[in-house]
Amino acid sequence: MSTVKAEERPLLAVLDYGIGNLHSAHKGFSHVGADTRLTADRGLINDACGVVLPGVGAFGPCMRALRAAGLDEVALDRIGAGVPFFGICIGMQMLFAGSAEAPEVEGLGVFAQTVQPLPDTVKRPQIQWNKLNVHKKHPMLNDLGDEAWVYFVHSYAPEVGEEVIATCDYGGPVTAAVARDNVWAAQFHPEKSGATGLRILSNFVAYASDAAKVAA
Repeated sequence: MSTVKAEERPLLAVLDYGIGNLHSAHKGFSHVGADTRLTADRGLINDACGVVLPGVGAFGPCMRALRAAGLDEVALDRIGAGVPFFGICIGMQMLFAGSAEAPEVEGLGVFAQTVQPLPDTVKRPQIQWNKLNVHKKHPMLNDLGDEAWVYFVHSYAPEVGEEVIATCDYGGPVTAAVARDNVWAAQFHPEKSGATGLRILSNFVAYASDAAKVAA
């Protein structure tokens, strides 16, 4: 499914902060054509064409672990430098100012909102496949077709704001994907979402590859 030729494999750095199932994201991006490294090495991260921040579990422990590893500053530096950046699941939530799940813990603050619990009217967590409802055209969502189903495992999500490019229906519209400039993020797990998820990962690999060519 990769749109990247073997000889043009872009270097992606998956931030290794010692928590969560980081290896599944690593394998997913490798599968679609990236030279993917699970790393905390700042030199390697600085050399990468794209940076990935996965996360599973809870906002507080993930954010604390990222800071303890010193990778919060590295993530913000790469985002500020315009490097393609992809946050996945809790990795998406960490891009926001904070979360009601751990009010005492600050997020990265790339997006201003605070992550909130899913409605009381639905079962939490949402553990299921759900259909993406596209709000804005964006390269993340290229070539997904009309029936884009992806896999969610979460109890919290940001409110639907101007950065939202896709939602799912779970007791009402729930933020599924956000994007602004070089930052992409998904509340669902693209690496566990079959052909649709692999296409999203492939779209990011192609984006990182193109960005590296422009910067060269």
